[in-house]
Amino acid sequence: MLPVAVSHKHSKTSLAAPQYYPKEECGIVAVYNVEEAANHAYLGAYALQHRGQESAGIVSSDGERLYRYAGMGKVADVFTPQKIKQLTGQHAIAHNRYSTTGASFLRNAQPIRFESRLGTMALAHNGNLTNAATIRKGLEDLGSLFQTTIDTEVISHLIARSRADNFTDALIEAVKQIRGAYSLVVLTGNTLYALRDPNGFRPLVMGKKDEGFVFASETCALDIIDAEYVRDVEPGELITVTARGIESVFPFGKSSQNLCIFEYVYFARPDSYVFGKSVYNTRMRMGEILAEESPVLADLVMPVPDSSSVAALGYSRKSGIPYHMGLIRSHYVGRTFIEPDQKIRDFGAKIKYNAIASVVKGKRVIVIDDSIMRGTTTRKIVKMLRNAGAKEIHVRIASAPTRHPCYYGIDIPHHSELIAATHTIEEIIKYLRVDSLAYLSLEGMQRGAEETPTGELSGGENSPQASYCTACFDGKYPVRLEENEAIYSNQKTLFSEYEIEESA
Repeated sequence: MLPVAVSHKHSKTSLAAPQYYPKEECGIVAVYNVEEAANHAYLGAYALQHRGQESAGIVSSDGERLYRYAGMGKVADVFTPQKIKQLTGQHAIAHNRYSTTGASFLRNAQPIRFESRLGTMALAHNGNLTNAATIRKGLEDLGSLFQTTIDTEVISHLIARSRADNFTDALIEAVKQIRGAYSLVVLTGNTLYALRDPNGFRPLVMGKKDEGFVFASETCALDIIDAEYVRDVEPGELITVTARGIESVFPFGKSSQNLCIFEYVYFARPDSYVFGKSVYNTRMRMGEILAEESPVLADLVMPVPDSSSVAALGYSRKSGIPYHMGLIRSHYVGRTFIEPDQKIRDFGAKIKYNAIASVVKGKRVIVIDDSIMRGTTTRKIVKMLRNAGAKEIHVRIASAPTRHPCYYGIDIPHHSELIAATHTIEEIIKYLRVDSLAYLSLEGMQRGAEETPTGELSGGENSPQASYCTACFDGKYPVRLEENEAIYSNQKTLFSEYEIEESA
């Protein structure tokens, strides 16, 4: 049975279901020894807003005390100038969140702050822990009381229960017990820690700002505060920053490198460098390879904006077919929409996109998108283009078919909800009502992540050969799952939620 759109209800107001795209759960920023650290952390989180819109938080330190504020919503809505001024000190960490593990409630907002015999600390996490449920149950059996439903909290409990006589050793001991994807920034009074899991699933970069240091999920967060990119935090690396400078160690053992290739396909901003490579150039190259693998006679190439715009440009460059914007995307769309009582068909898709009839009418159109999950959004977009007069519609996807869920920090649904996992290409073509459909091959994706585009935009990357995690495409999971896989069928409800909270 092919997927259908689902309508959600909330109180007495009808809300159109948001269109489904894969979602990353957060972005992290850390600032050390920088004047107005909280303000700089705020700007960095603002630049990473695309990585999470459900909550935002900042913890600052003046060397003695940690100050925390967090709220539900986007960064600019949560923080006022008055709130920022209250977050004093020269050190700060920030987080914005999309919930993959744990419900979307204020108590789950990060950074989390807690106190133990080792002092006060705050922690912000990007990723997803595959053994969090097992650790949590063991800690609860020993008497631990959890205040949130997020997997990140188990790290703080492991630190607090450590018998190490200093915080650094306690942090190392705690992190050695967790598995999965994690890029972490941890702040104590006068010390900042930044670390990545041994597989390097999620990105984390290091920059220099005046006499201080900055860490962030992407380089665009460095750009906004005029910080200079230094290098990536390496997989399995723990960097400690103090008044004496930085120290780097690799305490977690060697592992295979498994960088998330979806960062290039969808998540990261095109102006960022991720895993040492330009996201823009990588998407461009993937679009070029897609044109090589799946050519078709057409009058124009158009993206589904915005994440596929660069791939569509690459397809156009390689194929020689003109590039046009056949769809306009509204940039003022919230997470939910108040739908008129008089129902409007395909309302959710229409409020986000609108076709330009003067561009597509009577034309053979190649539509480039970054991925297809359930297929419902693509079907509605195709219908818009048909209604606008498109003569032929050929869909090309700048990634391989997504057939498996992600357990490393991306909200990709269970395989039963993924159209490519349950239907053939011919069945998907019939469902979408398109003239043809083709995906970038897995080999093509990997080539795109390793090569630079042809022509004048090539060059600029100097990173070594990388190895990428492609589990959501091929089902080959590099880190084994501790719990029964059924627990992971919906990461957002990994921990039971019994309480209803009013939104602020």
